Amino acid sequence: MPASPSTARAINDRLALRLLQREGPLTANQLKQLTGLSRPSVADLVERLQGSGLIAVVGEAGAQRRGPNARLYGIVADRAHLAALDVRTGGVSVVVTDLLGAVLAEASAPIGGGTGPAVDRAVALVERTARDGGVQRLHTVAIGAPGLVDPATGELRDTTSLPAWHRGLAGALQERLPARVLVENETNLAARAEQRDGAAHDRDTFVLLWLGEGVGAAVVLDGTLRRGASGGTGEIGFLPVPGTHVLPSATGCEGGFHSLACAAALRDLGAEHGLAAGLDAADMVRRAVGSGQGAFLDAAADRVAVGAAAMAAILDPGCVVLGGEVGRAGGDALATRVADRLSVMSPLHTEVRASVLGGAAVLRGALLRARDAAQDELFGPGG
Repeated sequence: MPASPSTARAINDRLALRLLQREGPLTANQLKQLTGLSRPSVADLVERLQGSGLIAVVGEAGAQRRGPNARLYGIVADRAHLAALDVRTGGVSVVVTDLLGAVLAEASAPIGGGTGPAVDRAVALVERTARDGGVQRLHTVAIGAPGLVDPATGELRDTTSLPAWHRGLAGALQERLPARVLVENETNLAARAEQRDGAAHDRDTFVLLWLGEGVGAAVVLDGTLRRGASGGTGEIGFLPVPGTHVLPSATGCEGGFHSLACAAALRDLGAEHGLAAGLDAADMVRRAVGSGQGAFLDAAADRVAVGAAAMAAILDPGCVVLGGEVGRAGGDALATRVADRLSVMSPLHTEVRASVLGGAAVLRGALLRARDAAQDELFGPGG
């Protein structure tokens, strides 16, 4: 059935806004060419979007083209303000941006203590960062955190392995701020960022293998992030693997792939190969790459390849991105070694790439999540 006039107008408005987001400021004539709409339809569209406060005149296309069609229209970036959070075991990083993603303020702070005081400190950090950016009201807040996010409620599931204040943070932000608050698993957000801006920018299907203090995986199939029935897709730390002498349990991943490839395990492995003690895992891997410590990188690749091979055997993604701080630190040196081992362990061709974004991918992914959600609301009918 043909769309109603109001639906057609909403579709055209959304198309124009997406073009302005992607291309930057455009003239009415450029909008006409890019949308294929008639001149009167574009004139009506521009009037509607200006009236709603979503676009404004931001300049002129050039002195040689005077008149209405020479005006440049752009999205009003301060129509909404966003916050993205990367929540780790011991601290929080926050970035506050405008609707187009321009950074207005950012901050990080350690968070510890009891649940109530820790939540209060984290909320205060968000509020202070917003004030530092000149923002009085946040429209959307996206939180990236370790652990399972219940797909039915959008909340972090209770787990004994993570601080209790993680679960209380979203609710406290929702109470204190007149903003929409979203929660997503940190590895899933990292995959979103790597697909949009990083190592998987040309892939619709891939697996991100997160290598940091913990290990995890995010699965993107045909352009869609897969969460699973309970939000647990990619909990590869619990994968039983050879070489750990014990099986993981429902309450802990000790003995699973986590025990082979988490940061603590790689630090111990580095010590066995004579690397300096006191370094974190990413610095240890980075130093090994720089100094040509091939034996340590070979041993690390042996471990990482076990998890990568499991994901390849089940999903056949064609591409595995080694993410997190360790994945980026290992770069091509680690990725190439893992790919070599996969080619021996599996008949399925699987490209292995190093993360472009590393640990910063979580915060970048949270920002993309907040921006997409805010734009979906504002750019939609009645926004």
